[in-house]
This record gives sequence, structure tokens and C-alpha cells, in this order.
Amino acid sequence: MAQHVTAQHLTRLACLYVRQSTLQQVLENTESTARQYALRERARALGWPDERIVVIDQDLGHSGASTVDRLGFQRLVAEVGLGQVGLVLGLEVSRLARNSRDWHHLLEICALTHTLILDEEGLYDPSTFNDRLLLGLKGTMSEAELFVLRARLQGGIRNYARRGALKLPLPIGLCYTENEVVVLDPDLLVQTSIHEVFRSFAQTGSAFTTVRHFHKEHLLFPRRIRCGAHQGEIAWGEIQHHDVLRVLHQPAYAGAYVFGRTRSTKTADGKVHITDQPRSEWIALVKNAHVGYITWEDYERNEAQLAMNSQAYAPERFSPPREGPALLQGLIICGTCGERMTVRYHQRGGHRIIPDYLCQRKSIEQGENPCQRIPGADLDRVIGALLVERVTPETLALTMAVQEQIIPPCSGSPALAPSSGGAGPI
Repeated sequence: MAQHVTAQHLTRLACLYVRQSTLQQVLENTESTARQYALRERARALGWPDERIVVIDQDLGHSGASTVDRLGFQRLVAEVGLGQVGLVLGLEVSRLARNSRDWHHLLEICALTHTLILDEEGLYDPSTFNDRLLLGLKGTMSEAELFVLRARLQGGIRNYARRGALKLPLPIGLCYTENEVVVLDPDLLVQTSIHEVFRSFAQTGSAFTTVRHFHKEHLLFPRRIRCGAHQGEIAWGEIQHHDVLRVLHQPAYAGAYVFGRTRSTKTADGKVHITDQPRSEWIALVKNAHVGYITWEDYERNEAQLAMNSQAYAPERFSPPREGPALLQGLIICGTCGERMTVRYHQRGGHRIIPDYLCQRKSIEQGENPCQRIPGADLDRVIGALLVERVTPETLALTMAVQEQIIPPCSGSPALAPSSGGAGPI
């Protein structure tokens, strides 16, 4: 295979790419790392001097499933694209990429710049058909291997979960004993705080009112620190609306073992999105699996109450206009906190409906007073007068003229006309 190497290749760099998927592998699987570094000898044997052999090992501890956060691979692709690399070395295809898109992208650039690729089994020239075909098959097998390993791992986890044998992280207020038995937190203050959330919600039927109750009584809420030097310790702070919802929606407080309540997906930019799954799609649900703060019947009752509350407030959480005379519904922004303001209506004189614009973000999240409330009658009157002043036949004609220049009508089709009630820019 050494016949692939030319004098032009030797004038460029030989880039050795070293990667391990996790930090644990870096610490424990040292033999694989040593084998990757040993490929330097292969580059020397092919004629590259030491000063032209570059080791790129920035991605130790990073998965090869994508190029996100793999600065070393990005640097490698950039160097190859600039024509500065004559040889790319990797122990195997899976070290370079586990994703066919990333792998074929690298192959395409190597073919264009006449860059060779070397692994533990041989030397390849991606610009030739046979070598390109073989490298493509290797990349496909590497990606398939990743899916097979992931499927086996997920299958084992799901089987454990269906039996209720998989150890799961517990919410605040519950903990494991040395024998892996779930018990209430031995800290009585933590127990009292969790009990108070359920007691207050049972009396008021409102998560918002529960937050107000905690703030009014100067009660703090516990949180367990998940990482850092104080991992596992309990920190106390003011309760917020999402804290109450998290407690009420958590089946573990009802003594139930649940797996599969959420689903995680990763986007192309590497961000992880977590979405709630309907109960019919939960992988495991074992009732009365351990002790709890409430019964399953109480949990079902709380879920029904929250669903009813959500329906009552659902229109206020979206910005599109609804029924009602308010002119700026869904449009006005709070000048104090920057959140979108909602609309509240009240009657005056028994017949006339008057809107008020209300910012209630802090009111809902932290149980505080609303940022501000603006009487809507005078504001709507001023905005309405401004609209009447600006929206004239001349502005409509100007808008139509600009629209025809930007989007010319198709031949044989009528020109675009303004929609009913439409207006030009204000």
C-alpha cells in the first residue's frame, strides 16, 4: 500500500486523530489509547518526519456520534480542507466518526485534496473507487455497530425497569437505605415541607395559591444538590411555581415506580430536549412499590385538578388573539420584566367590557405581586386613533405597489390583493 504515498503527500502533514468515547475509558481502557498513539510509528515508516506528524487528541472523552463538541475532529476537517494534510491516521473508522454523514463528509474532502487515510488494517486513497467503496462500507458498519450496542443497552435497561428492579434517582423527600429500600427522608424538616405542599394544594386546589402560602408563612423548600463539591447535600430556598408542579406531578410521592415519563431527543446542534410522555406510553408503572407521601388516589385527584386548572388558564399562555375587544391582546410586552402581558376583562356600568393588561410572570412563578397592571381602555383608544391616522387609502396603495415589486403576480393570474381587514405597514 506504500505505493499510494507520493512526494507531494510527504510535504504535507500526517494527522493522527486520537479519541476515546468517555472519560472512564480514558482512565481505564489505557491499552486502546496506547495503540492509537502507536500509529505514529506507521507514519514514520511511510516516510513522514517527526516534525510533520501532528497528534490531535483534544477529543479524549467525547462520543463519536456527532461532531458537536468535538473540536479536534473539526480541526482535522479544517486542516484537510485547506490541503495541508497528506495522511489521516486513526486506529479504526469508529475513532474518527460514528456518524455516516460526518464520515462521508471527511471522505469527500480527503478525495478532493488527495489526502490518504490509514487505519490499523491498511492505507487507503479515498480518490480511488475501490478504496472509497471500502471506506464507505467501514463507516456504515461502524454506525450500525453503535445502534446495535445502544439497542442492547436500552433493551436491558427496559427489562430491568419493567420488573421495577432498575435503581432510579429519587426526588427530594425520598432516599435509599443501604439495602436499596426506598424510605422517606430521615430529615423531618424535609418531610414536613413536602407534606405541606400536598396539604396546601388539597385545601386550595391551586399550585399558585400554594406558592403564595409558602411565601406568606415564610416557609422554605428543600432542593438536593446534584453535582459539584456539595453533591447530595440539601439546600433551602424560596419555593417557586415549577417546584410545586414538579412535586404534584411526581408519581414517586404516591409510592409508584415509574420509568419512561419523559423522552430525551438531541438536535443537530447537540442540545437535548426533554418532553413528557402520556401515561399510555410509560414503559413501567408499578403502584404501591414503596412508601409515599400520598396515596395513588390522591395523586390521580391532583392530576385531574391540575388538568382542569390548565384548561382554565390555557388561553392566557398563548399570544394569538382571542375573542374580546382588547386591541393589543397577545402583542403588548411588559416594560419591567420583558414578558408578554395577558388580558383581564371587567365590566363597567353593567354593560361595557373594559380590558386591563396584566403582567403576572412573577405572580405565578414566585407568588409575588404582578409587575404591573395597565388600564386598557385609554391605551386602546390611543392606539386605535393612531391606526386610523396611519392606515389611509394612500398607505394601502403604497403597500400594494411595494408588494407587486417584491412578489410580481404570475402570468395569467390576478395580482395579489390585500386580505380583508389588511393594512399596510404602520
